[in-house]
Amino acid sequence: MSIPGFEGGSTTVNGVEIIYEMGGEGPPLLMLHGFPQNRSMWTHVAPKLAEHYTVVCADLRGYGDSGKPKCLPDNSNYAFRALADDQFALMQHLGFQQFHLVGHDRGGRTAHRLALDHPAAVTALTVMDIAPTYTMFMNTNHVMAGTYWHWYFLQQPAPFPERMIEHDPDFFYETCLLSWGASGVSDFDQDMLDSYRRSWRDPGMIHGSCSDYRAAATIDLEHDHIDLERQVECPTLVLYGANGQVGKMFDIPAEWAKCCSNMTAKTLPAGHFFVDQLPDQTTGVLLEFLRQSR
Repeated sequence: MSIPGFEGGSTTVNGVEIIYEMGGEGPPLLMLHGFPQNRSMWTHVAPKLAEHYTVVCADLRGYGDSGKPKCLPDNSNYAFRALADDQFALMQHLGFQQFHLVGHDRGGRTAHRLALDHPAAVTALTVMDIAPTYTMFMNTNHVMAGTYWHWYFLQQPAPFPERMIEHDPDFFYETCLLSWGASGVSDFDQDMLDSYRRSWRDPGMIHGSCSDYRAAATIDLEHDHIDLERQVECPTLVLYGANGQVGKMFDIPAEWAKCCSNMTAKTLPAGHFFVDQLPDQTTGVLLEFLRQSR
């Protein structure tokens, strides 16, 4: 599924092909999807942003149509640092030395790492419906483990989770979609849902998503521990679903205030997948924040 009015492209960075779509004119804006989606999640948001910005929607390494290398023994090639370096290199390849950055879920964690590792490149950061990765792992209890069970399942050694998911990928990933605030598959645009299904039926994407979570539980924690005292200094929007699980388990503004020196927090009346459920409201909040950041 293509984003209306956008043109598709691909480039190989860090040995991995990254697929993206780009449209609009104005200051550059990179948008990163989360689990278990792909760049199609921005279908009803990106075209309106493209009236004011040059918008790039890319698939993360391991997801969508981007490359899906076999995970290394130390998980380093699926660390958020590796995913962030891909996207930084993509924007440099497109000629954008500085850009606004928006990420949902895993894309938000990638965006946070990109802003830490390449602070001069990011003019404004938006993270959607997440608490910091280190915070979530270090504060795990029975509620967290029961709600975010997939974190602990997907990180198990290969090929255990891959084989289980491959038996019925639609059942597994749709269970994930409906566990975090959506009431049914009817909450999702059916063309977009078809795009998600096409991606997650690929064994490469199944391995890539598992590898992402294996890295989060190992090498990403090492990186985050080293950077505990560092803060993102650019203007940062923390946007989360008022009805989502993460907002119920954590004081999201307080947790991100530890990580960002110039932070604004806002909510939307939905669950984790508010971008799919409330695209117009999401677009409005983003436009307001980006205008203020400029």
